[in-house]
Amino acid sequence: MIPGGLTEAKPATPEIQEMVNEIKPQLEEQTNETYEEFKAIEYKTQVVAGVNFYVKVQIGDNTYLHLKIFRSLPGQSESLTLTGFQTGKSKDDELTGF
Repeated sequence: MIPGGLTEAKPATPEIQEMVNEIKPQLEEQTNETYEEFKAIEYKTQVVAGVNFYVKVQIGDNTYLHLKIFRSLPGQSESLTLTGFQTGKSKDDELTGF
């Protein structure tokens, strides 16, 4: 993994789905929306002073969000924080740093 660079997109794992489930209330609070469907599709990671996870999440038939989730280094609080999101995405939109 290259510090600061984004990895290639990988299919979402159960761990990634758990992460998006954990930050879902943060997103709903920020967007004033309730998401019935909330399925992680793919993700990229970026090593910083912790790890940024960029995750494509399906929220409807052809409606997607991109989430940026920060996880601190092991030994610190290790809490997850929603640090950004992009709405209005499609299945084919590439995950990029934001």
